[in-house]
Amino acid sequence: MRQVTVGNIKFGDKSPLVLIAGPCVIESESSCLEAAGRIKSIASSAGVPFIFKSSFDKANRLSGDSYRGPGIKKGLAILKKVKQRLNVPVLSDVHCAQDMEEVSRVLDIIQIPAFLCRQTDFVLAAARTGKVVNIKKGQFLAPWDIAPIIKKVESTGNKKILITERGVSFGYNNLVTDYRSLLIMRKLGYPVIYDATHSVQLPGGKGNCSGGQSEFVAGLSRAAAAFGCDGLFLEVHANPGTAPCDGANMINFKELQDLLKQIKKIESVL
Repeated sequence: MRQVTVGNIKFGDKSPLVLIAGPCVIESESSCLEAAGRIKSIASSAGVPFIFKSSFDKANRLSGDSYRGPGIKKGLAILKKVKQRLNVPVLSDVHCAQDMEEVSRVLDIIQIPAFLCRQTDFVLAAARTGKVVNIKKGQFLAPWDIAPIIKKVESTGNKKILITERGVSFGYNNLVTDYRSLLIMRKLGYPVIYDATHSVQLPGGKGNCSGGQSEFVAGLSRAAAAFGCDGLFLEVHANPGTAPCDGANMINFKELQDLLKQIKKIESVL
C-alpha cells in the first residue's frame, strides 16, 4: 500500500490509525478553535494522530433552509487560524471546481463529497492542486467502483489519495456498512478511512433534513478498527443536540475520549 503523508502524519503502510475529526460545519471562529483544541488534547492523550475537519459551506443539504456555514472566505480564514494556532492539519469538503485554487492555499486535504465523487472535471480540478485528495465513496457505489475514480486523480500525476467509506444506501432513508469494502478498497493501493458518523446518518430521515443514530458510532468504529482501516473520520461536537447540522449522528467529546481509548486497545492486538 502507498503511504500518504500529511505534514508529519502518515496514513497506511502499517502506520498508526489516524483521527480526522471536528464539527460538521463551522459555526463560529471561537467554537471552531475550542472544538479543535479539545479534540487535539483528547487525541494526544490517547496517542492518536489528529487532523481537524469542518465544512465552510455545506452545499449538499436537502433543504434550502438548512444552515450551510460561513462561506469560503470567512471559513478558510477560520480554518487557517486553527491550523496556525494549534499546529494541526486541516480538511474540508469542497463543492465547486472554481474554488480549488483558493482552498489549496489553506487546506492540507481536499475532500471530494460523496455525491460528487463521479464528477470527472471536479475530481481532476482537486487532483491538479497537488494536495492530498480524500475521495468519499458515494453511498450509491460498490467499493470496486472507486478504482476508475482513483485513476482520474492519478492521471494528473497526483498519487496523494485517501479513500473514505461512509456507508451504502439500504432502501430509503437508511445506510449500512459493509466492512468488506474496507479490504476491497485497500487492495486498490491507497489508505482507507472509515467515516463512522456519516455511516449512521438517516438521509432525509426527518422529512426535510437528515436524521441519525449516533448510539451506533462507537460499535461501528471499533469494528472498523478491528477489520482494518487506516483512519477514522468522526464528526464531534460539544453538544450534538444543539448543532445546526448533522447533530443526530455526531458524538460529544466524552464519547470521543472513551472511543479512542478502546480503539488503541484494539490496535495494540492487531
